[in-house]
Amino acid sequence: MFKTILIACDGSNQSSKALDKAIGLARLSDAELLILTVYRHHSMTEASLSMVQGRKHATPDEALSEYAREIVDSGRNTAREAGVAKVRAFVRSGHPARAIVEFAKNHDADLIVVGARGAGSMDGFFLGSVSHKVTGLSSIPVLVV
Repeated sequence: MFKTILIACDGSNQSSKALDKAIGLARLSDAELLILTVYRHHSMTEASLSMVQGRKHATPDEALSEYAREIVDSGRNTAREAGVAKVRAFVRSGHPARAIVEFAKNHDADLIVVGARGAGSMDGFFLGSVSHKVTGLSSIPVLVV
């Protein structure tokens, strides 16, 4: 069926449901599961204008990167606990939809799994803007959960 499944997670409830579906598919077909979180990079100008001055992180990118790492680590642990033998986790920065499709291509994924709506803005209310863009950009099947 599938050899490599990419699940794009953002920490939202819908993304957790998508992760559960991807885990089930990976177990069913003994596929490798790639868990990816993409955060939007902030320019130095945006970082300097940030109203949030954290004690732990010097820039918004550092905070977002750490949060993204927590998301993928949690997803990897969930997959392993569910019996997925082959699972890897990745964090990338950039435009989420493009980064997801590019990552899938570079890692020879057979399927991309995404949540219907994620942690983003209200754009694309019925079908999240990222999931909508991924379905339009991808040359491989996309399962929207």
